Parts: sequence; structure tokens; C-alpha cells
Amino acid sequence: MGWLNLFKKDVPEPSFEFDELERIFGNLELKSLAVDKAAEFVARIFARSEFKFLDNGKKKPSNWDYLLNVRPNKNETASEFWQKAVYRLITKNELLIFLSDDDQLLIADSYIRQRYAVFDDTFASVTCREYTFKKSFKMSEVIFLQYNNNRLQDYFTQLFSDYEKLHTRLVEALSRNNQIRGVLSTKTNASFDEKKREKMQRYADGLFKSFTTKTVAIVPAQEGMEYSELTNTTGTSNLSVDELKKLRRQFDDEVADILGIPNALMHGDMANLENSQKMFNTYCYQSLVKKMTDGLNFALLSNSEYKNNKRIKIIGEGQRDKFALAQSIDKLISSGSMLINEVREELGLEAVPWGDKPLITKNYQLGEDIEKGGEKKDESDSD
Repeated sequence: MGWLNLFKKDVPEPSFEFDELERIFGNLELKSLAVDKAAEFVARIFARSEFKFLDNGKKKPSNWDYLLNVRPNKNETASEFWQKAVYRLITKNELLIFLSDDDQLLIADSYIRQRYAVFDDTFASVTCREYTFKKSFKMSEVIFLQYNNNRLQDYFTQLFSDYEKLHTRLVEALSRNNQIRGVLSTKTNASFDEKKREKMQRYADGLFKSFTTKTVAIVPAQEGMEYSELTNTTGTSNLSVDELKKLRRQFDDEVADILGIPNALMHGDMANLENSQKMFNTYCYQSLVKKMTDGLNFALLSNSEYKNNKRIKIIGEGQRDKFALAQSIDKLISSGSMLINEVREELGLEAVPWGDKPLITKNYQLGEDIEKGGEKKDESDSD
């Protein structure tokens, strides 16, 4: 019967160390702040983008123009919608945008994905703003994007575990700086009764209140009690709040590096601003635009439309500065390396009717003519 006693044992009541919980949640807030700061930075820039429907390189009116650029749904503007979409894509690693029965673009808060090998994946129990749709959506009916990989959040967690220890130690060390420390001693070897303890506690409370609330504190001496302060002799350090600020900034920089954001650009440093913007466009913004463009073209265009050179194009802040590239553009066109419409496409501009013919400046000549001995003599010249 001894084994039956296992079911009669008292179950211990769960207990929590609230100081430890407060420390954990405080550190998690620091981690979330770093991720949110980087994600919001990218999301705000992408929200200024414009979506164009192109037919053979020329902008054509489309039923999607209003939804993509003005009002995707009844409760959000286009900038709010796309900022929320990019933020969710970066922080949650996945983004599901679907079209409701009344033609509203919505961002799913949660869903259940059923994967298949050769058929479309399906999304069931799609929830948006606490409303769950009964309909299941196929992959071909939605815009579904994955930002990086499923280990992105795991990497953030592992990275933060190292910074958490340093951050906790710095906070503890800074809390001890300039802390009032003292010893209250008595000149007696007798044991203390409750009355004497209360007397000493009132005296200690009075000292503490005077030291913390008054710029000039004068306290009376108590017979048999002596107070000595240790603040200026032990337990001091040279740490400052700047050390804590540097550590937090270092963690922000690590998160920014993972997402491809130059540190100087995210912190607003004006030094090498142009180079930072180029790096951001190359390593972060353009890849995000490519992911979003591929998702839109797959969801909004059929196979036949894509073959007929119809495209959804995103024009945003990450586009190249046309004026800064003026000299390079001239060289590319005048040398015949690129057509005018090819250059315009790279700059996010529409094609022009006369832009598909190569243009070469007059002073260009073939290499074989140079080997023959220079320019050909004009036969019309005569002595």
C-alpha cells in the first residue's frame, strides 16, 4: 500500500520571487526595445513607397491602385497598413495578407498553416482583430512572405543572454554608487528587548529621513548609540550612466547588423550619411522590396499576364538619387552599354517610346579602325 501514498502527498504551492520576475521582465523590455527600434526604422521607410502597375514598362490604371496606395481597408490608410505589414514581417518572421469577401486587404494576426508537397498550402482559422474567418485560404489566394528564417528570434535570444548579464551587473553597480551606507553601533553588551529595538529603529529612520530629504542634515546624538557613515570610504566605483547607455547602444547595433541596417543611419549620425544610405539600400531595403514585389506579382498577376510583361513595381525611398547618377547615366547611354528604357527602369521611371534604340556619341569608333592608322581621310578635300 506504500505506493498509494504517492497520490496523498501534499502538492507544494507555487511561489514566485517577484524581485526576480521584475528583473526578468525589465530585461525583456530592453530586448524588445532594440528589436522594435530596428523594425520600426525599416517599416517607416517602406511605408512611404508607391505601388505601380506596369504594362510593358508603362504605368497603367488598375483596380489595385486604390487598395495598395490609398486605403487597403476601412480602418487603415496605406502608410499605416504597410508599416504594420513590414513590422510584423520582421518581428514575427512571417506575414500573411489576404483579401476579404468585400475586397479589403487585411493582415492576419494568427493562422494555422497546412503544408503540402505538390499542392497549394492552405491557411485555416485566419484571425484578424479578434475575428476568425471560417474560410480557408490557398497559397495562391494570399500574399505570404517570410523575412529570413525561423531561427532569427532564437538568435536574438542567444545574443541577448550575454548582454543581459552585463546589463544586470551594470545596473547593480550603478545602484550602489553614491548610496548612503552607515553603521549604527551601541555601547552595551546586554541583549535587546523589543522596546530597545523599536527605539533604535526610530533613531535609524530619523537619520535616514534627514539625510535623504534635507540638503543640510543635523541630527541629535543618542546616548549609547553611535552612527558612522561608510559611503565615502568603501563601496564606491567610477561607473557612470554613460556605461549603461553604451551597452544598450551596442546591443542595438548588433540587432541592426543582423537586419542589414548601418549603425550610423539608425542612430542619426551625419558622418558618412551618403555611404550609410547606400549600404541600407543594398543590404536591407532592396531585398525587402524584392520579397514584397515577388509576393505581389504572384498574388495579383496570372501566368499569362506576367508573360505579357505586366508587373507590380514598388517605388520608394530606397531608389537611387537620379541627380547624383547623372554623369554615370550619360556614360552608360552614350557608350551604348544600356538602352534609355533600361536605365529608366533601374531608376523607377516609366518607359518612353523612343527609349529602345541604342544611342552612341559621335566620337566613338571601332578598335580596328584605330589599328589601321587613325581617322579616314575625307575624299572631298582636294588641293
